Amino acid sequence: MKVKVNRKANFNAAHRLFRPDWSDEKNDVVFGKCNNPRFHGHNYDLIVSVTGEIDQETGFVIDLKVLKDLIKEHVEDALDHKNLNLDVPEFKNLNPTAENIAVVIWNKLRPHIADTKELEVTLYETPRNFVTYSG
Repeated sequence: MKVKVNRKANFNAAHRLFRPDWSDEKNDVVFGKCNNPRFHGHNYDLIVSVTGEIDQETGFVIDLKVLKDLIKEHVEDALDHKNLNLDVPEFKNLNPTAENIAVVIWNKLRPHIADTKELEVTLYETPRNFVTYSG
């Protein structure tokens, strides 16, 4: 029997969506307000889900304290109150869209979650705009 366990977290970060190889006009057309050269910010909500068999000894799929600590160390400490474009190495050459941020978060957490468990990341950029990545 598989069960999905979820942990919610949040972080605040600034970013700018643009491609340096495109003209200012094309960046404005494609990314609109998100192309602001002075950046803009979001209050991101994150849901990290781990799916797997219930451990018969502990009753856990994953210890939520362990998951909380992993999210704090690998996501919140790395992204919270940062300018994603300037302060986060993963976005040096990667446009920090919600899609790319979710993949980066998944990649940061995956090595720390047992291979026998499925990992899914849902990232809310706004209450109505969110993405999900599961590898």
